[in-house]
Amino acid sequence: MPGSDDPAVARTTGPPAVPRATRPGYDLFVALAVTTTASLPVFLVATLAIEIRQSLHFGASALGMAVSLYYLGAAVGSVPLSRVVERVGGVRVLRVACLTSAALLVLLGTVTSSWLVLAVLLVPCGISSAAIAPASNLFLARRIRPARQGAAFGVKQAAIPLASLVGGLSVPAVALTLGWRWAFLLAGALALAAGLLVPPSRTPAAVRARSRPDGGAGGVDVVPLVILAAGLGLGVFAASGLAAFLATAAVSAGFARGTAGLIVAAAGGAAVIVRVASGVLADRRGGRHFPVVATMLAVGAVGYGMAAVGAGLGVRWLLVPAAVLALGAGWGWNGLFNFAVVRTHIHAPARATGITQVGGRLGGVLGPLTLGLVIDHASYAAAWSVATAVALLAAGAVLVGRHLLVTRRAP
Repeated sequence: MPGSDDPAVARTTGPPAVPRATRPGYDLFVALAVTTTASLPVFLVATLAIEIRQSLHFGASALGMAVSLYYLGAAVGSVPLSRVVERVGGVRVLRVACLTSAALLVLLGTVTSSWLVLAVLLVPCGISSAAIAPASNLFLARRIRPARQGAAFGVKQAAIPLASLVGGLSVPAVALTLGWRWAFLLAGALALAAGLLVPPSRTPAAVRARSRPDGGAGGVDVVPLVILAAGLGLGVFAASGLAAFLATAAVSAGFARGTAGLIVAAAGGAAVIVRVASGVLADRRGGRHFPVVATMLAVGAVGYGMAAVGAGLGVRWLLVPAAVLALGAGWGWNGLFNFAVVRTHIHAPARATGITQVGGRLGGVLGPLTLGLVIDHASYAAAWSVATAVALLAAGAVLVGRHLLVTRRAP
């Protein structure tokens, strides 16, 4: 079955619902736009960390804690909001969540006067992101033809490193000229525009609620999904930690602030390319997507290791290829991961990805927080060494989760 991860899985999940999209290109653009705006708050905070920390007066561990609170809000909201998405539909949730994100970005740029205000505002930003993730997954699963869903999920998940790229470019383009607050205001305008682009729903809410009395619970294999969520969480732990401190690590290594922003943008650009390419290849390959995810995590671990070596030996230029490899391969697998989860749980894609996203969000909580503490009390080399080990554990967990998924569904 094209798009499924394993023939045994495909036989038990049944055929996917036939998408009703008449404008697949527009729908894909909407999914990309809303996912990008959902990710902007945390990546702007990470990329503009030097300017924000100087303005609000806090250290690296406090930055890690603020970023972690964003992911904590997302982790808390993932499962309950995925149930809401299955019940009321992806389109309705996308519109409300985008408008909420726009308001929060404006608040971040206007009322943030201390670390506490920044941290408090990042929590609802994470909750909004938790709503957008399963809603956009359901949106694509129902509107894009199955033969093109791998590419669609790759493009959609490319929004996250695209947000990192936008954040990196905002340093020389906005933060160093107009100030860091203007970057958040402009991001708020983008989020508002994305919300207005969301098309109207074709299914009345009352009809959808009657058709899913259980909230879309059928067909969800909880145990394998929990293991896969652990793999996702470990992978995000490493990637989000690097993303949160890449700009500050570059400045600490001796790069200028503008150059540090360009390094972040280059690494984010690599992840964009890899996510799209891996999705296109998934449509051609037709299966075994989780082993490919595990391989990419292992390759990303090489990038983290290079960053550790460069920081330990004081070879600053090594940070550039290390970041590109770590965030390219080591963070370029998310779209493929979500695509594999959706294809193995086609009758409840929002619920299934809502479960796995809990792991991803918790990884986002613990990654920046833990690595921030390691940086404050040890060094960048030690932090990137931790990320290397965690990425390898993530690869193993994905393989175990996939094995359980296949064996539990095999005849």
